[in-house]
Amino acid sequence: MSRIGGSLRRVIFGTLCHLTVTVACLASLALAGSDDGPLPMQQVAQGVYMHAGHQATSDAVNHGDIANIGFIVGERCVAVIDSGGSRQIGERLRRAVRAATPLPVCYVINTHVHPDHVFGNAAFRTGPTPPVFVGHARLAAALAARGANYQRALLRDVGAAAAGSEIVPPDVAVDRTLTLDLGGRPLQLRAWPTAHTDNDLSILDETTGTLWLSDLLFAGHTPVVDGSLRGWLAVIAELARLQPRHVIGGHGDASDWRRALADQARYLRVLLDETRAAIRAGQTLSEAVESVGQSERERWLLFDDFHRRNVTAAYAELEWEN
Repeated sequence: MSRIGGSLRRVIFGTLCHLTVTVACLASLALAGSDDGPLPMQQVAQGVYMHAGHQATSDAVNHGDIANIGFIVGERCVAVIDSGGSRQIGERLRRAVRAATPLPVCYVINTHVHPDHVFGNAAFRTGPTPPVFVGHARLAAALAARGANYQRALLRDVGAAAAGSEIVPPDVAVDRTLTLDLGGRPLQLRAWPTAHTDNDLSILDETTGTLWLSDLLFAGHTPVVDGSLRGWLAVIAELARLQPRHVIGGHGDASDWRRALADQARYLRVLLDETRAAIRAGQTLSEAVESVGQSERERWLLFDDFHRRNVTAAYAELEWEN
């Protein structure tokens, strides 16, 4: 297990140079008709604050506020865990930090590549001492590959509130595990094998036993397969053996986290088994998309937004398995 020491070097991002929405009129529109106050937070445990995102897709009404994000306060400084789906949400999260503590933000930890978790990063880059941005060892490559498309989709879906949102690469890459010390408050970061994505990171606050799983755990919201279906089921089996006191997932209320984990495992297992059966039966992808997993429809929010693409991902993963 490693600890940060010495100077920190920024990951070189090739030709991607902090893409940003720069149209001035969009910035003025974003400020004109939005709530600029601190995000509402709930204290999950002593010094652990979470904002519950909407169970929705990003749009011009919610401004990309669809993921569970938050921060942990130590004796010396604060670690932000995910920054939200737009700079506007990141700014409101920054105000929530200021409302809770005068301590500086020393780390912004991104749990994975998805835009609802990273586009608020730009809000924390201002000031005399910007924080260190931390992510999975594969996060930089994923952001570089997807950043331009994410930026265009954000502008399309969120509109004016997308102003100022940027792709910010990590300064520190976590290959296996890493300890960050907030001052009497160690955080254990763990890089997982390919599961929800190929760059999932979890954070364990040792002081309170709070395990921040982000999108390794969905509660209520249809799980999103963007990595490996088989890999995610293997990770879930490992998570089920852990004994945290509190768990925070990426979407929805994970207070009954073992039930949420079991529900997610059931959905993914149905997806796995029925996709395999469809392939064995000679179904085309379009046929499988219409038939696989329909028994799960009434159990999940946003099923029609994400299930078909999950079947597509599962089919691609399983079509040529041995």
